[in-house]
Amino acid sequence: LLTFRMFMAGMVKPSGLVKPVSVTQIAGRYLAHQEGLPKLPVPPLQQTCEYYLAALTPIVDPEELNHTRKLLEEFQKPGGVGERLQKGLEQRTKKMENWLSDWWLQTAYLDYRMPVVVHSSPGVVLPRMEFSDRQGQMRYAAKLIAGVLDFKSMIDNETLPVEYLGGKPLCMNQYYQVLSSCRIPGTKRDTVVNYTLVKRPPTHITVVHNFQFFVLDVYNSDGTPLTIDQIYIQLEKIWNSSLQTNKEPIGILTSNHRNSWGKAYNNLIKDKTNKESVRAIQKSIFTVCLDAPMPRVSDDMYRTCAGVQMLHGGGSRWNSGNRWFDKTLQFIIGEDGTCGLIYEHAPAEGPPIVSLIDHVVEYMKKSEMVRTPMVPLRMPQKLRFHITPDIKKDIEEAKQNMNIMAHDLDMKVSVFSHFGKDFPKSQKMSPDAFIQMALQLAYYRIYKRCCPTYESASLRMFRLGRTDTIRSTSIDSDKFVKAMDDPAKHNTEKVALLDKAVKAHRAYTDMAIRGQAIDRHLLGLKLQAIEDLAALPEIFMDTSYAVVLHFNLSTSQVPAKTNCVMCFGPVVPDGYGVCYNPMDTHINFAVSAFNSCQDTNAARLAQALEDALLDIKTLLEQTPKAKL
Repeated sequence: LLTFRMFMAGMVKPSGLVKPVSVTQIAGRYLAHQEGLPKLPVPPLQQTCEYYLAALTPIVDPEELNHTRKLLEEFQKPGGVGERLQKGLEQRTKKMENWLSDWWLQTAYLDYRMPVVVHSSPGVVLPRMEFSDRQGQMRYAAKLIAGVLDFKSMIDNETLPVEYLGGKPLCMNQYYQVLSSCRIPGTKRDTVVNYTLVKRPPTHITVVHNFQFFVLDVYNSDGTPLTIDQIYIQLEKIWNSSLQTNKEPIGILTSNHRNSWGKAYNNLIKDKTNKESVRAIQKSIFTVCLDAPMPRVSDDMYRTCAGVQMLHGGGSRWNSGNRWFDKTLQFIIGEDGTCGLIYEHAPAEGPPIVSLIDHVVEYMKKSEMVRTPMVPLRMPQKLRFHITPDIKKDIEEAKQNMNIMAHDLDMKVSVFSHFGKDFPKSQKMSPDAFIQMALQLAYYRIYKRCCPTYESASLRMFRLGRTDTIRSTSIDSDKFVKAMDDPAKHNTEKVALLDKAVKAHRAYTDMAIRGQAIDRHLLGLKLQAIEDLAALPEIFMDTSYAVVLHFNLSTSQVPAKTNCVMCFGPVVPDGYGVCYNPMDTHINFAVSAFNSCQDTNAARLAQALEDALLDIKTLLEQTPKAKL
């Protein structure tokens, strides 16, 4: 199913967009800024076909490549099918704000039927906190909530600083999609709702403790946010009224396969009380999960276990029922100091989430000067659920499936402490390209072959832009990894090949962020053919197309000021998910795989990656600087 989905969508690590809100409703600076952004271009057809062949060269055999070359020649003939589809895309560009965003949201997310847990939603592990009791946990949670509300005020007042990349302003739309939004399951496809633009936007968050959900109003009647002290008092009330663990972890339903959850959801909301409780969760600004401590582990295993907690909660016996996985933003605060978040991927990519985290972490460092007015606050409202035998059966099924998923996820979160961005920079190399080449080398050393590699590139230079694919496996990376361990090759030649591979990666990255990469364009041509009800062109039924989209390495650089790391699951059954945050003097890595695959092992790839980074550094240090 997963491979089929990759094949169908021509994509990877989900990256879509909430139904584009009618931006005209957001007045002022935001609108003026958005309208000034260029539209996503449609790359030239011939250019995409050429780069597609280049991308295939290191990963398919020569015979297959020859066959694909012939199909592409046929596809590009003047007046042929390729030209017709290309014209269709160019027409679509004229009519829409972004020719890709609606299609992408559907194919990458809402049509995707695997559970969002592990398969789609990324988690973020924050530095371990020093509290070891509930008071510390409550205090931290109260500060964090206040910090997120502070960030929300910048979104509401449109004072959020516009971000730039290479001197160009970026689309800020995703920031307007992550609060007060939620995914809603369907039996065939999902939808996303966003309550920020309704007449009376939500003023509450959801807090979940011991599998029980509470509505916590975070604003006073005059519209001012509650102070940290007030939030703390309210969290204490929630804690004290949920001391017993709820027998039925209703939230676990959200971790199931989307079709099963869609059916269970329709059944669940037939009951009026249940429907109101579910609506309250969906409308809330965000969710805070007050977690039970996770199983005690050694210090070197701690980060890995924390990563697992963020991604799926550890299974039904631990914290997996203490979630509503459809909620866009869920902050997780464990009693043992394990903190982080998980987010539902449809509305946004990692960078806006990380900006929010960086803001909140800075906010929490400030000393609290505000003395709280001693106004009695309303008791937070506990959400009630009527559990029928049918719903109980659905919960049991979701628990079993969650536990299978939890057992299957193979995870390794590590800190590479030998160097960070500083070393590649000292060599005048792009840190991201440097890390990607080390990853290519690590994979090649284990499997003796190159594989299709996905790295996400931001398209936010364009209106409503999401992502495209940087293809890190290139003809140049292939030559470098094969030469690296070849004793017949001199070091100067290896360095020259590395330099060429790094520059090729950098050049393709620049193409991708300028909207000129091949993956979304090929997907667009394919979807255009489907929309035209035409026969699917042969290039999309070709074995090469299936191979090129089977991303054994799905990777993402998510840089943050905070010493955190994002993690996500692999996108194919025999693949890896690799996310990294390069800091100045170290690099945080999260590597995932599936235990059900005999050929993959997260710890082995993480170790091979560490070795590759060190070996490349040694190579560069031992080789006299030649005029490259």
